[in-house]
Amino acid sequence: MRVLALDYGAARCGCAISDPTGVLARPLPVIEPPDPRAVARLVAEHAVDLVVVGLPVGLGGQEGAQVGIVRRFCDEVANLVNVPVETYDERLTTRLAQRTARAGANAAEDSIAAAHILESYLQARSGPPSGGRGPSEEPE
Repeated sequence: MRVLALDYGAARCGCAISDPTGVLARPLPVIEPPDPRAVARLVAEHAVDLVVVGLPVGLGGQEGAQVGIVRRFCDEVANLVNVPVETYDERLTTRLAQRTARAGANAAEDSIAAAHILESYLQARSGPPSGGRGPSEEPE
């Protein structure tokens, strides 16, 4: 399953795409300014099966004004594509992107943030790692 992740911002939209197996994330160029039609073109060009848009909730889970703007953008994208459009909690991805950029990553910070959103989403979808023990599975 190929997934396109977006880190929506008022000035630009960071983009990242998974490989066809839905395991690896790769940043794409930003869409500047954000344009739902440009997202729809990416969906068609990369044969995307799902679009995930980072939802900027606060650290305590509260939704501010930006959340409404992102949801409207999601609705606009959903009206242009024939694949599901979901939101995913993007807490801390901007900080992760800043650290990654400082570590020498060669992509726009907004697209690095989208890649972090995508990696987190893909990891959450795949469930806990196999072969390890969860906290309730410690030997007696």
